[in-house]
Amino acid sequence: MSDPSGTLRRMHQHHAIDYIEFTVTDLAEAKRFYGEAFDWQFTDYGPGYAGIRSSRAGSPPEVGGLRQDERVRAGGPLVLLFSADLERSVEAVTKAGGTVTAGPYDFPGGRRFHFTDPSGNELGVWAEA
Repeated sequence: MSDPSGTLRRMHQHHAIDYIEFTVTDLAEAKRFYGEAFDWQFTDYGPGYAGIRSSRAGSPPEVGGLRQDERVRAGGPLVLLFSADLERSVEAVTKAGGTVTAGPYDFPGGRRFHFTDPSGNELGVWAEA
């Protein structure tokens, strides 16, 4: 991708999390789940990968990806998403086929819940108090 003005380089911040990639066992199902639960949009790069497009102005065009593999490894960093309406997010996750594994519960600064997606990835969603 050509970027003569350097705009994309200015959007990336030194030592900041720049891109997150989820391993999924069924790419089509993962795209359906995240699209339905969180309104995420995707760019397909072939049968085993889809980029997660950013919807925020001023951010890079992609913020992550879904990579298909035979299995998902448990553990690792916990990705937390922000929600302006936590109860609505719980409802959207369960309606889309996710499983709430903890909460919602209070923590210093707000409330949150954890869920697993259809591939078994665990994420969390939090909201301010």
